[in-house]
Amino acid sequence: MDTRNTSEHSERPALGQRPPSLSHRKRPWLWLLFFVIVAGGVYFLWPKSSDPKSSGTSSKGAGGRGGRDAMPAQVVGARATRGDIGVYFTGLGAVIPIYTVTIKSRVDGQLMEIRFKEGDIVHRGDPLVEIDPRPYEVQLMQAEGQLIKDQAALANARVDQARYQTLLAQNAVPEQQLATQKVLVEQYEGTVKIDQGQINSAKLNLTYCHIAAPIDGRIGLRLVDPGNIVHASDSNGLLVITQIQPISVIFTIAEDQLPVLLEKKRAGASLKVDAYDRTMNKKIAAGSLTTIDNQIDQSTGTVRLRATFDNRDTALFPNQFVNARLLVEEKHDVTLVPNAAIQRNSQTTYIFLVKSDSTVTVKPVTIGTIEGGVTEVTSGLSPGDVAVTTGVDKLQEGSKVVVQILGEGLQKRN
Repeated sequence: MDTRNTSEHSERPALGQRPPSLSHRKRPWLWLLFFVIVAGGVYFLWPKSSDPKSSGTSSKGAGGRGGRDAMPAQVVGARATRGDIGVYFTGLGAVIPIYTVTIKSRVDGQLMEIRFKEGDIVHRGDPLVEIDPRPYEVQLMQAEGQLIKDQAALANARVDQARYQTLLAQNAVPEQQLATQKVLVEQYEGTVKIDQGQINSAKLNLTYCHIAAPIDGRIGLRLVDPGNIVHASDSNGLLVITQIQPISVIFTIAEDQLPVLLEKKRAGASLKVDAYDRTMNKKIAAGSLTTIDNQIDQSTGTVRLRATFDNRDTALFPNQFVNARLLVEEKHDVTLVPNAAIQRNSQTTYIFLVKSDSTVTVKPVTIGTIEGGVTEVTSGLSPGDVAVTTGVDKLQEGSKVVVQILGEGLQKRN
């Protein structure tokens, strides 16, 4: 048997089957072709913006000088105006009544009647409290009776004095008896005066039994009840009256601000003061400066001021915390822009000024007073100029803009 033929026959592949050696030999080329195709696709399809040069060009077209033909930036601007602005000193303060009175009894006795309600507004002379007057009526009656008795004794002594003077002229009585009678008359005169004082004291105590309001104001909470025995020596009062119309605000300012204020006061200026709530958002009342304290508090470096308010609407309440704003000066016909238009860096203060060709330029400015959302510009800006207030983060020198001017709508400056 021919073994060679058998071996060759056995190694021959079946019909339609690729020889194994050829399949393994071509497979690496397929993988290489696959990677070439993928690499080419990544190269051509990768975003061009990832290229630093392309990014720089795009950035320049967005707002730089090289982007004058690009889409203009949408911004909001405000036109500088001419107007008035005030210079204010602001300080923390509290509402302090001008007068506060604690009503106490000046006599001892039983509290018979209370003629007020808690929280009532009372006026000077209005009856408030009645204390039992009967003990003092009895004292008055006794004092009046004693006065009548002593007045009779005085009258009798004066009659005797006149008789002794007549008898002395006739040498019927010694001179010493007349002198003694004169002293007795003077003694009775003194007694009568004492009796009159006792009467006046009793009448005064009767007056103290009827307690009236000494000032205009609001009554606080009642401190005693009817039926209680009150004493003149009691430390607690019967009630408290606080004046609320007018009322004052005591606030502080820095000692460095005092010279300007003193100069205004010496010139006779009447300075306005506005009271604002804790958050400085709501104006509560308007008044005027009344008094400057006579010394500076060295621990805080501040000086206290008192402002007076008529408080007709009772908006200010005693001991209420407020912010006081003292108008020191009012500047007229100055250039004003919104605070948002003012930009700052470490070197200067500037604005983005919108020019007539719809581009912006960085314009250094000098500012003055800042008050109520607006800023005074003392140099670098004129009334009518437009400054960017919103969208400055998109701008640089020469950026094109379409500006919406506050109060005027959307405009493209040409």
